[in-house]
Amino acid sequence: MKFFLDTANIEEIKKANDMGIICGVTTNPSLIAKSGRPVEEVVKEIADIVDGPISGEVDAFTLDSEGMIKEGRVIASWHKNMVVKLPTTQEGLKACRVLTSEGIKTNLTLIFSTSQALLAAKAGATYVSPFVGRLDDISTHGVALVEEIAEIFDYYGIESEIIAASIRSSMHVIECAKAGAHIATVPYKIIEQMLKHPLTDEGIKKFQNDSLK
Repeated sequence: MKFFLDTANIEEIKKANDMGIICGVTTNPSLIAKSGRPVEEVVKEIADIVDGPISGEVDAFTLDSEGMIKEGRVIASWHKNMVVKLPTTQEGLKACRVLTSEGIKTNLTLIFSTSQALLAAKAGATYVSPFVGRLDDISTHGVALVEEIAEIFDYYGIESEIIAASIRSSMHVIECAKAGAHIATVPYKIIEQMLKHPLTDEGIKKFQNDSLK
């Protein structure tokens, strides 16, 4: 499974990229708003750091396909690795179909059902993003959704890649990997969780103490 970093924090992206563990970045308007900088400026800086897919989302207030297509073309022009992030709505699917036909990569986001994922793939989405944590928040098994999508995509040879999104813990990552997700997009704090283990710290401390004897 591949890892994307779900953030617009440049320092976090640099640290994760330096470890050699990420091959892409996902952003959204909420994440970029935290930076207090223009969207294009932030996304272009990210694209200069990470040599892989960078998802840039259309404006949340753009609800019609014509507007999404127009914004998507602009986002795609920022860098060769740009992926246009679209909502999984009727208008989002229409925009996906047009942008895909123009050779622009797309990430259909806010997916909460298998039927949405199937429609997104049919419209030509490069990536589909089921939201695991948000489903868990309403007492629905988010990982089970990833597993069902993966099973159907594999059965029919559907090429759209599954990005497990809204990841809340390191266990979510492991469960999504077992469920068949192609990619997990995670906040930097999850990378830290995955790396940390008390026995590793204890082992290092023991080696240090032994080397002093």
